[in-house]
Amino acid sequence: MKYYGEQTTQAIANFPFSYHRVDKVLIYAIVAIKKAAAIANERDGRISKDISSGIVSACEMILDGKYDDQFVTCALQGGAGTSINMNVNEVIASIASEVANITIHPLDHVNASQSTNDVNPSALKIVMIRLLRSLVSSMDQLVEAFLRKANTWKTVGKLGRTHLQDAVPTTLSAEFSAYASICEKHRDRLKDMIQIFYRLNLGGTAIGNGINASELYRQAVYEALREHLQIPVIPAENLMAETSSQGDFLASINALVAYLADLSKIANDIRLMASGPRGGLAELRIPELQKGSTIMPGKVNPIIPEAINQLYFLVAGKALTVQLAATSAQLELANMFPILADSCIHSFRLAIEGTTVFRFLCIDSLEANENMCKRHLNHSTAVAVLFIPKFGYETISKIVKECVDTERSFRDVIIEKGTVSEDEYDQIVHQAIV
Repeated sequence: MKYYGEQTTQAIANFPFSYHRVDKVLIYAIVAIKKAAAIANERDGRISKDISSGIVSACEMILDGKYDDQFVTCALQGGAGTSINMNVNEVIASIASEVANITIHPLDHVNASQSTNDVNPSALKIVMIRLLRSLVSSMDQLVEAFLRKANTWKTVGKLGRTHLQDAVPTTLSAEFSAYASICEKHRDRLKDMIQIFYRLNLGGTAIGNGINASELYRQAVYEALREHLQIPVIPAENLMAETSSQGDFLASINALVAYLADLSKIANDIRLMASGPRGGLAELRIPELQKGSTIMPGKVNPIIPEAINQLYFLVAGKALTVQLAATSAQLELANMFPILADSCIHSFRLAIEGTTVFRFLCIDSLEANENMCKRHLNHSTAVAVLFIPKFGYETISKIVKECVDTERSFRDVIIEKGTVSEDEYDQIVHQAIV
């Protein structure tokens, strides 16, 4: 049985794109607003108790997942998302009419005191709050995973590199502590962004000047939303500003891209440190999750870091879509809402999933190849800098040159010359890097 009506049917015909439907999380957020609006409109005297009760019951049934197949509009559509709003209005009205055994109109009753232009952006902000909270939680766990590795590898000295060249000694612990700090910084920035989405333009109707929405309705709809969603939503100081601008969504996805850019960088570092096992750095061992080749036996590929790289590429592209949608708004309405909403929702969901997968399928399972870390460090000339304070730049420079000319390790040459003993060498290096 079809519960949607004429406007939804027209949208299906007008936007026959081979693209997915509007995401269910956005639909549910709109339905939550319709439920709150029904309660507010009854208090305001705009609709009767019977109509309000029917709408509330219909909304609750939808939120229980019983009518998911009725939300059929394409996520790529024109009209600022009017078809999304109308699809929800029509389905609620049909179900509510059945429940209450009276005629309930999709516009006169379900959409009373509302417009697509204040409902849809407010719904997306509710979705963004939930997605950001989930992302922050996933990032917390990733930070903890990095710190666990850092604590485990405190004594694992290794070669630090700049420009992919030998630089100075460091530890695996220092590297993974840095990764934790990088992610903490991004987590805090994204967490701070949650509060900007508490300010809604709901009650502003078409352009934000509140036409056809009373003050009593506005007060009641926010009270109902706060009670049912347990989210401290409030009306924005300037409803017209929130209706015409999508800058908050752009700011959030740009912050997400910054985080994923660093996460992709960390993934690249792990790919490099795990390269080999004979022809690469081989300082880390990554878990073998599946066969790495159909022709090369025993090959282990860094599939999870590679997936994180591609996730970043994908979200960066969606962020450009959001930027273009935000800048293409005209005058009082940000009318490129549908593709902006879809890009934001899928980007943040991918980030949550990617962060979780990166942690439990990669970081948690990483192993240090301590012998290879030590070998690279001892065979490089990077440790030479540690001996300059004791023996002087010129003396150490000569030893470094001999190492390069003879292709011998700095450790072997400086000990052979009697400059330091093996114990003195190990002590100096250990004190410097641990």
